[in-house]
Amino acid sequence: MHKLMFSLIAILFSTLAFAAEGDWYQFQGPTGDNHTTSDKLPLRWSETENIKWKTAIHGRGWSSPVIWDHQIWMGTATPDGHKMFAVCVDAESGEIVHDIRLFDVEEPREIHKLNSYASPTPIIEAGRVYMHFGSYGTACLDTKTGSVLWQRRDLPCHHWRGPGSSPIFYKNMLIVHYDGYDYQYVVALDKQTGQTVWKTDRAPYVAYGTDDGDIMKAYSTPIIVNIEGQDQLISPTSKATVAYDPLTGKELWKVTYDEFSATAKPLYSDGLFFINTGFGKAKLYAVRAGGTGDVTESHVEWIQSKSVPSKPTPLLVDGSIFMIHDAGTATCLDAKTGEIVWQERVSGNYSASPLASPGRIYMFDQDGKTTVIEAGREFKILAENQLEKGFMSSPAVYRDDLILRTETNLYRIGN
Repeated sequence: MHKLMFSLIAILFSTLAFAAEGDWYQFQGPTGDNHTTSDKLPLRWSETENIKWKTAIHGRGWSSPVIWDHQIWMGTATPDGHKMFAVCVDAESGEIVHDIRLFDVEEPREIHKLNSYASPTPIIEAGRVYMHFGSYGTACLDTKTGSVLWQRRDLPCHHWRGPGSSPIFYKNMLIVHYDGYDYQYVVALDKQTGQTVWKTDRAPYVAYGTDDGDIMKAYSTPIIVNIEGQDQLISPTSKATVAYDPLTGKELWKVTYDEFSATAKPLYSDGLFFINTGFGKAKLYAVRAGGTGDVTESHVEWIQSKSVPSKPTPLLVDGSIFMIHDAGTATCLDAKTGEIVWQERVSGNYSASPLASPGRIYMFDQDGKTTVIEAGREFKILAENQLEKGFMSSPAVYRDDLILRTETNLYRIGN
């Protein structure tokens, strides 16, 4: 009897672990930090090696793929931004299951040459996927039928260079950043109805000192961290990162800096937040948890400014921070001190965030090359792999395979 019970418990835990790994349900995965527990990801591939399927995705969209069960969802748009779509691909066959035209836009605003009109990553749960295109529209879809359950197109924001922030879940809410030239705010929507639960303006917290749209916009996706029993929404914007109560939108603390247009997600470990300050020569701040009010002078433990990326989110692995700069310099930092452990030049330009698997770091460049290095205190390249087109989207993991979106195609890559 006892042996049977232990066997059932072991099966239950292995099943739960597998399901959690399979559901890459949000930007940068189940844990929100681009980590996978799979130690069986492929090390080498090419257009003719270890490709399980390759599916063309129409239009232009940098949204990263999200996965629930066997469905892969992503956004795309026409290059001119007049039409926006939700696309669903079957993870087993690579066939397109849904291709839904969601929004028509009469006068899309200009975007940066490195951005797209479909850069925000959707978020998915059982039966529902939430597609987000910034102020152009947010829609909740039934994942089986593709029908629209609700939509919002009344949340204003001039993104200036195009939208980029992705939504996250908190309890029954969908939380989204709107950081643009004209409006800067955070809003929580009811997942069931799309109605506004709370909305908090940035204006009281951030002094931009200019009306330059490039200085005021931002692209970051927030995270939720529990500090001493209190959930906190860690929310980067331009020139500041603000922590809010995710239930109400009330400010808890903030840290300010000179840089702007934050893109990378914050990280957290062992009482320290790691905050990327954005463009204008990005810095990485280590901020001690537990503060209230303005903690800029009191809680910043260290600042690192050498080769900190502006777009790719760093990785935190076993007390080390691994970064790939936009222009191709890889760095390993000591997370406690901020000191550089090693720094090496890796060819290429980078927008996608790197991926951590046990013992490895995967880095994806804008020309289609993936460099795999050892996740250690010595720099060691394990493999270099080339696909036809470049990476602007961050990766996803399905079972023990990579789901990679290039500028033109979606790939399932596995041994």
